[in-house]
Amino acid sequence: MSNKLTAEQRIQKAHVSLMKHPKYCLYSGVFMIGKIEVNDMPTAATNGRDVFYGRKFVQDLDEREVKAVVLHENIHKALRQLSVWQHLFKKSADIANIAADYVTNLLIEDSDPSGVDVRLPDDALLDTDFRGLDTGEIFRRLMDDADKRGKIRIKTKGDPNGKDIPVGSLPDGLDEHQFGDAESMGKEEREKLAREIDQALRQGAILAGKMSANVPREISEALKATVDWREALRDYITSYCQERDISTWRRPSRRWIAQDVYMPSMIGESIGRVVLALDMSGSIDNVVIGKFLGEVQRVCETVRPDGIDLLYWDTKVCQHEKYEHDQLDSLISTTKPRGGGGTSPACIPKYIRDKKIKVECAIVLTDGYVDGWGGQWPCPVLWGITTQNISASVGKSVYIKD
Repeated sequence: MSNKLTAEQRIQKAHVSLMKHPKYCLYSGVFMIGKIEVNDMPTAATNGRDVFYGRKFVQDLDEREVKAVVLHENIHKALRQLSVWQHLFKKSADIANIAADYVTNLLIEDSDPSGVDVRLPDDALLDTDFRGLDTGEIFRRLMDDADKRGKIRIKTKGDPNGKDIPVGSLPDGLDEHQFGDAESMGKEEREKLAREIDQALRQGAILAGKMSANVPREISEALKATVDWREALRDYITSYCQERDISTWRRPSRRWIAQDVYMPSMIGESIGRVVLALDMSGSIDNVVIGKFLGEVQRVCETVRPDGIDLLYWDTKVCQHEKYEHDQLDSLISTTKPRGGGGTSPACIPKYIRDKKIKVECAIVLTDGYVDGWGGQWPCPVLWGITTQNISASVGKSVYIKD
């Protein structure tokens, strides 16, 4: 292909064209975040902030494909895939790369199915079976396939039927994802980048609206205000204390017992036992579990439950620990998490029934990648889910964003 323009000029031209286009002006601000560098790398790459393009790679693409590659890198940035899904890259960088590319390329393909303005190169990863799924869910399905068969069916723009590729020979896809560079960013640097991307997308969404363009669901979901899950947990438990303002001598007020004074408690001052069930399938690491436990401990102290039944579960309840009111302070230091298998919440309500545990409510913390939601529960249930866009079919669901 003969090009009069340099690679740098072709990339700049693609940026200008996309920023003026009603469908893609949404990403205008994201284009401006980080640096752009052209070098001798074989394809293109991003670390979630900066974008790098291989000179020969760009020169071998036609104009529509250059725009697709520019979009590809900046959608990675817009969705913050290298930071939001950092734990997946740690588990398997190759499979996380593929999952992220499937999400990104489907957004590009669906924006212009006929390829009038933007066209993915033939070797771009593309699997329409994953349409509507996020990076985490695609990763889970690919990992399941890899574990069962030792290979993954890889589909591309030019080969929609795909080929089975051994796990050790997986393709890099359209670009490289510099996870190591993304991981090395400090906390303040990552937070600053997240704010910049959020602001850029919000401004882009306003511009897209003025140009009568639709904002992709994945982007609009990322821009939704996040519910403060700590507030939701407190509200959920304290809701059981409302309208319980009758005094009773059956349960003396704990605030006076320490002074050897026995006074009636208001029934609303305390609730019965609470089940706290933590997903131990391996998707939630020990740091997050510790934060969950610390927050729930503070919540329970606020409403003074009679006790906590702490359940660690995967496909079964692997550990059951009981904490009475006066033991809550030692919960974090004494608990011993167990588990590590699959993820089937149905074991929790069954266990509550089988063990005849009398509880006011249950709080289940999970990543949401579960085998069903447990069917009928013997008590009200709140789900704290760490994956966006997943909601339980029973009880109340809150997206947990730490």
